[in-house]
Amino acid sequence: MKSSIQIKKIAQKVVKIEYEQIQNLNNRIDENFVDAIELISKSKGRLIVAGVGKSANISSKLVATFNSTGQPAIFLHAADAIHGDLGNVQQGDIVLCLSKSGNTDEIKSLVSNINTLGNKIISICGNPSSYLAKNSDIYVDASVSEEACPHDLAPTSSTTVQLVLGDALAICLLEYKGFTKEEFAKFHPGGMLGKKLTLKVEALISQNKPLVCEDATVQEVIIEISRGRVGATVVCDIQNKIIGIITDGDLRRCFENNQDINKLNAKKIMTSNPKQIDSSSLAYDAFKIMKSNNITQLIVFEENKYFGVIHLHDIINEGIVQ
Repeated sequence: MKSSIQIKKIAQKVVKIEYEQIQNLNNRIDENFVDAIELISKSKGRLIVAGVGKSANISSKLVATFNSTGQPAIFLHAADAIHGDLGNVQQGDIVLCLSKSGNTDEIKSLVSNINTLGNKIISICGNPSSYLAKNSDIYVDASVSEEACPHDLAPTSSTTVQLVLGDALAICLLEYKGFTKEEFAKFHPGGMLGKKLTLKVEALISQNKPLVCEDATVQEVIIEISRGRVGATVVCDIQNKIIGIITDGDLRRCFENNQDINKLNAKKIMTSNPKQIDSSSLAYDAFKIMKSNNITQLIVFEENKYFGVIHLHDIINEGIVQ
């Protein structure tokens, strides 16, 4: 039975070993890696990501990453390929094959058949002298000096390295192609991520538009803040131009620092030059402005006219941030 201290040490050793293997990848990002990016980006076909065993599990994950970042991809299990799934490979497709040894029967059969079909092969392989490496058009070195397994058997460091190299390919392709945030949003319409990329400020603005003129009394300010239900009111001048905002916090400071509040008006207690955002902006961008300026309300405008106030809680309630 292992003690708590022993368990922690084992876990820390695993992290250390895998971290060191990832660090070694910096020297593997060479011209072969660049050639792989250029080959995939120029292809008019899809990216077929193949593997067997644990490498197949990594391949499946990478397919999801490629698809979500604008690179069409499908998963092909090397064992299933010789039983009909090879029909998924179409003319013009690029095959990305993952393997530690590069010498398993399934991988050899897959590579042989792909070469017969005439498709280009990129390998992420841990053995540069393997059948896979030698029969690939482009070889990306994924070798590791040791697995995190104490017996140096269970795929751990090797699969982590495959995953990191695959992610590096996906992100390089994303930037190489100029894949935008707006395009990314098209592939992620659901859940918290979808809202973060698509939900606009205008959708969170209530019908209440708290507003007072610059010479409004403190009592009028309090009444308007209560009516608006966003913890603040906007202040406009006689030309109806936004000149400030008064929050609950501004009112509290006003009461603390002044003996006779009846002599004050909105202009004297407001915060000038308040932060603002266009109604067509993303709600997540509004959140970032609030966070960076340590505020909870943000004035919203539309076509240079006052549109409303968005509160931090409106964004939090949508589940965009926690």
